[in-house]
Amino acid sequence: MHRTVLIAEDEPYIVQSLSFLLEKEGLDVEVAVDGRQTLDMLRKNPPDILLLDLMMEHLTGFEVLKILRSEGELKDIKVLVLSAKGQENDRRRVMELGADKFITKPYANNNVVESVLELLESIPH
Repeated sequence: MHRTVLIAEDEPYIVQSLSFLLEKEGLDVEVAVDGRQTLDMLRKNPPDILLLDLMMEHLTGFEVLKILRSEGELKDIKVLVLSAKGQENDRRRVMELGADKFITKPYANNNVVESVLELLESIPH
């Protein structure tokens, strides 16, 4: 069974490196470049995991996460937040909104890959 990761990120270099690393692990990767596109893609073809940046156009990651957790068929999608907004209040806020994990940018690529694989293992088959 193929596992899918949706990367919601507007920085092309980050998208490129994460896509490469996750595809190397055998995962299918899709990309959304703003909050509105992220929600559209989540609703059309829900992934197993969402890698969510907080600073995006149209809808912030905070708003996407809040909407995601309020929609029945989407509320169980695993969410890994990747953000340069690493202050304690931002971290606490995303965890209260229902993120499964938070990693501050800049990050070590292997930490992101390990976190994604860990979250995938926690999903019932």
